[in-house]
Amino acid sequence: MGEIGSAFDAGAIALHRTGKGPPMVLLHCLGVDHRLWRIALPNWERDHTLLAYDFPGHGESPVPSAPYGIADLASQLGAILDSAGVARATIAGISFGGLVAQHFAAAFPTRVDRLVLIDTTPRYTDEMRGMWAVRAAQARDGGVKSLIPGLLDIWFTKEFIAQESPAVRYVRAAFEHCPNEGYARACEALAAADLRALTPKIAAPTLVICGEQDIPSFIDAARWLKANIANSLLVWLQRARHASILEQPEQFQSALRRFFAR
Repeated sequence: MGEIGSAFDAGAIALHRTGKGPPMVLLHCLGVDHRLWRIALPNWERDHTLLAYDFPGHGESPVPSAPYGIADLASQLGAILDSAGVARATIAGISFGGLVAQHFAAAFPTRVDRLVLIDTTPRYTDEMRGMWAVRAAQARDGGVKSLIPGLLDIWFTKEFIAQESPAVRYVRAAFEHCPNEGYARACEALAAADLRALTPKIAAPTLVICGEQDIPSFIDAARWLKANIANSLLVWLQRARHASILEQPEQFQSALRRFFAR
């Protein structure tokens, strides 16, 4: 992609490192930030070194000055781990973060101990690619705030939204503060992504997780990833939509423990 600005310099990214034990890198989804993992994995720093940061144009990270692709984010992850002195780690990513995790695992297989792919896809359907263009335009014209009602309905079941849980409040607040251009550029990176040719290069043991009530294209993608990653396991989280690990963190943690015990 060429020169893409200081937002992609490892030194411009605040890396949040907590805990002790085997390192685990946590990659968030679109429109939110690293704090997502405090809800999904509370107290996991007791047994793992957790490393999390914000993608460009999200949370604490500056908005990039030019377009970028998923490959750029995977290279950035490598540079961040180099700066942190981490040679090898478990990589976990949800949705947007799951695409970065896939690319990193395929491009740098010796650096990935285990891989966790959550509510993600190697490529969006043509219909969803068109949707990303619409969302990018709406973020620029009306602000990310204007997208919140529709996004919440995709991320969570109606019952969970009605409860106004801490997870729902966190996501709503994160969307309200997400920079419009940061969100739009990420939408464009997602629309352009096609990682299917890289999938056979993923060598790490892989856990694929998906909410059983996620939208059909993500359900299909979860099955595709399971079928095309050699050493993989697929787990469905019950009573959950796209942000499955926020809606059902206990189920998520239980699946992770079983995966690490294999």
